[in-house]
Amino acid sequence: MMHRICFAVVVTIGLSTVGCVSESNVNSAQARKSPATQPAVLAFPGAQGFGARATGGRGDGGGGSVYHVKNLDDAGPGSLRDAVSQPHRTVVFDVGGYIHLKSVLEVSSDITIAGQTAPGDGIGTLGYEVSFSHQQNVIVRYMRFRQGATPGQEKKYAVGVYQARNMIFDHCSIEWGRWDCLGVNESEDVTFQYCIIGQGISPQRFGALVQSRNITFSHNLWINNESRNPKAKGTVQYVNNVIYNWGKGGGFVEGHSEHDSFDDVVNNVFLAGPNSGHRGAFAQGKPTDKIYSSGNYIDLNANGKWDGTTATDADLGEGTAVRTPFSSLQGLTIEPAETAFRTVLASAGCSLHRDSVDTRLIEQAASLGTAGKIAMNEGEAGGPGELHGGVPAPDSDGDGMPDDYERAHGLNPNDAGDAQKLGADGHTALEDYLNGLAR
Repeated sequence: MMHRICFAVVVTIGLSTVGCVSESNVNSAQARKSPATQPAVLAFPGAQGFGARATGGRGDGGGGSVYHVKNLDDAGPGSLRDAVSQPHRTVVFDVGGYIHLKSVLEVSSDITIAGQTAPGDGIGTLGYEVSFSHQQNVIVRYMRFRQGATPGQEKKYAVGVYQARNMIFDHCSIEWGRWDCLGVNESEDVTFQYCIIGQGISPQRFGALVQSRNITFSHNLWINNESRNPKAKGTVQYVNNVIYNWGKGGGFVEGHSEHDSFDDVVNNVFLAGPNSGHRGAFAQGKPTDKIYSSGNYIDLNANGKWDGTTATDADLGEGTAVRTPFSSLQGLTIEPAETAFRTVLASAGCSLHRDSVDTRLIEQAASLGTAGKIAMNEGEAGGPGELHGGVPAPDSDGDGMPDDYERAHGLNPNDAGDAQKLGADGHTALEDYLNGLAR
C-alpha cells in the first residue's frame, strides 16, 4: 500500500559534565526550505523549527476571541470540544483534570490551546484520538493526550495530524497511542518540542509515523515504543531528542522507501533499555535515506551507566549519510547530547506539574537502561493516575488574564479588549501573559 506522505520531579543522574508529500521524490528546493523563510513573529518565545511561526488564536495582526473551558465534560457549553469547534480562538482552562472523550476530538484552525492555564495538576484527555487534521495555524502547549485501549480505536493515534500545516506542539505528553502515539502525514511545517512521545500500546505499540515535509522534532523524550521513534519519510529535523528502550522494530526508523527522504539527525541520545536487546539505534535504512548525522550518542549496554559512544556512519546501516544538512539549523537550540539528556529529563512533557505517568517515564529514562517496559495497555504501564483540579484566579472581563495580572501590568480588568493589543514584538497582551506562565 502506498502511503501519502507541582509536583515537580527532581532526577539525579550520575553523569560527568560536558562543556502534502507523497512517497514521491522530494526535490532539492523543497528539501532545503528553512524556517527563516517564514514570517518573523514566533508563536511564542522559544518556539523552534518549521512550525515556529504558527499564529494560533492570534491570527494575523491580532484579533480572535477567548474561550474558557469551565468543565471536564465531553461536550456541551464550557467543554473543550465546544472550545475547539470554531477557529480564531485562544482556549484557556478554568478547570484541571482528565476529560474522558467519548469520540474523536477534532480541532479547528487558528487556535491556541493554552494548557498552562489549567489550575491544579493541569489538564489532559483520555480515551480517543485528538485530531488536528486538515487544519492550519495551531499552537498547543502543556497538554496531555492519552488515548488508551479504547475499543474501535485500534488504527487511531493519540494525536493525528493529516494534511495540516503551520503547527507547534510544546511541552505536551502524547501517550498510549494504539496505532502510533503520533501520526503526521501529508503535512508541512510542524514542530514537536519538549514533548514525551510514548509508550505506544497494542496493537502496534509504535511511536510516530511521519510522512510529511518540514517536520521538526526537538528535545523530545521517545520512550518504551516497540518501533518508530519516529519512522521518517519526507524531510525531518531531529535534534536533541532522547530515545529510550526501543523494541525489536528499532529506534529511529528510516524511510526504507524507493523514494528519497532527507533527515537531519543531530546530537540525539539513544539509550537501550530492558526491551532493546542491544539492537541498533537506527533501523531499516536504504540508500534513498539521505541522513545528515552529527554528534549522536549511542549506548546499547542497558547497564545503568553512561558509557556509550558517538555514532558513526556505520551505525546508520544501509542509510546513506550526506555531509550537509537538508535544512538550515539556524534558530534551533542545539546542545551537546549529554546536556540535551539533562534538559529533556528536566522539562519534557507537561513539566509545570509532572503527574504520576510522566514521573514514571522520566525515572525510567534516568535509570540509563535498567528500568522501563513496552506495555500492551495503559493498565500494564501503570495506569493514568489522577489529575487534581484547582481554583482559577478571578478574571472579571473574561479575557483570559487574571485581574491581579492586569492591574500589575497596566491593563484594565474590566476591559476585555485590551487582551488583543499588539506589542512591539507582534504578540498580544494575552499572549504575553500566557507565555509568562510557561517555562
